[in-house]
Amino acid sequence: MAASKPTIDDIEAAAGRLAGHAVVTPLLESPLLNETLGGRLLVKPECLQLTGSFKFRGAFNKIRRLSDGQRARGVVAYSSGNHAQGVAAAARMTGAPAVVVMPEDAPRIKIENTRSWGAEVVTYPRRGADRETIAAEIAAERGLSPVPPYDDDDIIAGQGTVGLEIAAECGDRGVTPDAVAICCGGGGLSSGSAIALRAAFPDCDLHTAEPEGWDDTARSLETGERVRIDDARPSICDALLAPTPGARTFAINRELMTSGAVVTERQAIDAMAAAHRFFKLVAEPGGAVALASALAGEVPVAGRTVVAVVSGGNVDAALYAELLAGAS
Repeated sequence: MAASKPTIDDIEAAAGRLAGHAVVTPLLESPLLNETLGGRLLVKPECLQLTGSFKFRGAFNKIRRLSDGQRARGVVAYSSGNHAQGVAAAARMTGAPAVVVMPEDAPRIKIENTRSWGAEVVTYPRRGADRETIAAEIAAERGLSPVPPYDDDDIIAGQGTVGLEIAAECGDRGVTPDAVAICCGGGGLSSGSAIALRAAFPDCDLHTAEPEGWDDTARSLETGERVRIDDARPSICDALLAPTPGARTFAINRELMTSGAVVTERQAIDAMAAAHRFFKLVAEPGGAVALASALAGEVPVAGRTVVAVVSGGNVDAALYAELLAGAS
């Protein structure tokens, strides 16, 4: 077990801080897709969130929890892109200078948007450099407060507001989901949302969703211990390339998750196309893996009600067009 674990009260407090700043994203439904699947699929489109992904939630909650002095000195983060944008936006909205360490091959849209929010971007080669070390050195040199991407109680609580909103809207609709599928990289979104969802729906199946080859959480859930992947090939699902689950996040996921679903890149691309066709949503590859797990039957929908979180929509236009052109 983790030394600390956010509670439903912490998540509700985070929701209070986010009120008026974050978008309360709706649950979307397509009768045509439901007919095809033989069940009911509800999609939570965090691609419509401020900065285009759920990451803004945790970043804003974390930075708001800092002291006035810490915010004045500034914050530092490392990210492949979605956390970077979330930190940059949250820092700007709370008056904190921000430095973000990003891989030099991150999607151009993610680097440009991070800079547009006013953050200083420091790039590094994805292979051969350690982003955590770079960020730690910058923090020490400049007196900045780190904003971790996932393995932090305030981050987990902020991301947990996604699950809180799912539970609230399902309650308003009189819906009890049989299962919820959640995209998983380091585990902040899945662990925080699991806390909120288990409080509302104790018997609901909860599944992490990951791309094939980067399924460290699925493997870890199977073994009961954190597994590290060091030999994975490059993936278009750039938002989900954490090689091992976080210590805090995995302790929560191990306790609350039913299992980990794994999808191929082809299934993720097909889910991107389905998001566009049925919901008019732009989903990035990593953001589409939970939807892919439902569409591919890894999290069965037939005869059930399933919620899938589309966690982000930050994808370069040329790549998006290329991937959709090749979708099944």
